[in-house]
Amino acid sequence: MSALNLLSALGIVGLCFIAWLGSEDRRIVSWNTIFWGIGLQLFVGAIVFGFGSGLVAGINNFLNVILDASEAGSRFLFGGGFVPDPDRLVGPGDAGRWLVRALGDPYISVPGDRLGTNNLNPGFIFAFRSLPQVIFFSGLISLLYRLNVIQPIVRLFAKIFQKTMKISGAESLSGAANIFVGIESAIAVKPFLADMSRSELCAILTSCFGSIASSVLGLYAGILRPTFPSITGHLVSASIMTIPACFVLAKLLVPETTIPKTFGRIPEEPEDEPQKKPNPVDSLIIGALDGVKMAVGIAAVIVAILGLVALVNEFFAFLTQLPGGLGQVFQVITLQNLLGALFLPLTFLTGVSLPIPFTEGFQENWQVLWDSSVIIGRRLFETSIPPYNTLAQLAGTGQIPPRALLIVSYVLCGFTHLASYGIFIGGVSALVPSRRSDVSALGFKALWAATLATLMTGCVAGLFFTSNTQTLLDISMR
Repeated sequence: MSALNLLSALGIVGLCFIAWLGSEDRRIVSWNTIFWGIGLQLFVGAIVFGFGSGLVAGINNFLNVILDASEAGSRFLFGGGFVPDPDRLVGPGDAGRWLVRALGDPYISVPGDRLGTNNLNPGFIFAFRSLPQVIFFSGLISLLYRLNVIQPIVRLFAKIFQKTMKISGAESLSGAANIFVGIESAIAVKPFLADMSRSELCAILTSCFGSIASSVLGLYAGILRPTFPSITGHLVSASIMTIPACFVLAKLLVPETTIPKTFGRIPEEPEDEPQKKPNPVDSLIIGALDGVKMAVGIAAVIVAILGLVALVNEFFAFLTQLPGGLGQVFQVITLQNLLGALFLPLTFLTGVSLPIPFTEGFQENWQVLWDSSVIIGRRLFETSIPPYNTLAQLAGTGQIPPRALLIVSYVLCGFTHLASYGIFIGGVSALVPSRRSDVSALGFKALWAATLATLMTGCVAGLFFTSNTQTLLDISMR
């Protein structure tokens, strides 16, 4: 085991210790949940990076086919100029030049391209290629739920979580559903929310923050696929791996002090009445319409948040004009750098790099650690989308090594940002108005626990990363 692998292993322990320090009752520690939760993560890690790597590659290839198919609708609406056909050979004209851009290095200069390199930025591509994938995946998941394809898988994961970590059936079911959906996972346990303990509510909220919905899987994967072709399969594994971590850290922050009503059993999900149950086509359409709302919401959040971040940075830029040394201080202060400094100790625990002063490679290792910390810190305000885009750009230019690329891509796989706070807290409160005060009080605790959980998932990825992993993961560094 290398020093970096050891650092990632120690990072798992360190993150648990940090959560325990903020516990509501440090005398109560559910050791069974901790050991089995971490054990499940390590087992999934062993599959992903070891004897099951072929299975992960197969899942990745299958999902990539779905991702390619998801662009058919947006290609019809916006044309091949905005959404290039990957099966089409490069030819003359604008369409051919757009295709060269899409498949080559990010936004390479093409002779005779009257659009200009600076006129085609990542946000432009994102609007026409990534957001429609949210609509497609939302409709697809809704259809699969209507056909009862996903429910057996959810119940299988729920039984594994409940039997091993000895948590209640309701929180197990909600956590398992979070692998596939977002706030909809709480609907599966709606009849039990009113009688849940604070610890159960915290665990459910944490799993909502810590995982990603399948509707945004394609969005995240599409950003990194050019430099990390197997990213789709790894985002699935990251989403699965984070759920046990969410339970571990939520139970450390808010320990269970009662016996939950669904302890020892998996409750049955409420089913729609036959006369109200939509047919499969209706389910597909309803899911797609929900995806439209989500896509518009994502676009609105990006416009609002990135504009606000730019405004704050403009204020810092104004402060650089202050006389004396004070103005020089503000030359390096931006909101991104402040968040990078805040998350630096936590990022260090993941093992992205090990900068040791006065040794060879210190400057390079420090830069990797700093870049990774800034990317992870930015998620708090900017959501995961702009950080994923920056990660892809650094990877495409060879400015971040494969180890850091893998770890950071796992850490970013979650909804641990302020934009989702209102969605999850408001959504769960609407399902159980009688517990609104408890849900609101637990909101930031759950967000903190989920943030630590995604970092723990990065630690597991770092623990299993070896010199042979780059070839195994098919990471193409340019």
